Amino acid sequence: MLAFAVALLGLAQHPTLPPPLPDSPPDVVLPGGKSQRDEILKQDHKKNIEDAAAISKLAAEIGEDLEKNDRFVMSVKTLKKLDEIERLTKAIRGRIKKF
Repeated sequence: MLAFAVALLGLAQHPTLPPPLPDSPPDVVLPGGKSQRDEILKQDHKKNIEDAAAISKLAAEIGEDLEKNDRFVMSVKTLKKLDEIERLTKAIRGRIKKF
């Protein structure tokens, strides 16, 4: 019984990685020796940061527009900004769900 417990502790300290999914393509190595997937993830991360900054800027502009406008009136420009925020949000969500 003691040997079994020791064996379990030994296995717990060295977790095994799950096997790769059968549908996932093998990782492609670029000529510089870098992983293609890693490079794609870096570019997606950079684009997500840029899009998040754009969303933040648009949200501030919308706040200003709402303060300037009457409660019954909203400009088409403000509505287009809201549509742009929605588009950028969907783009970020799509890039995050890709991998």
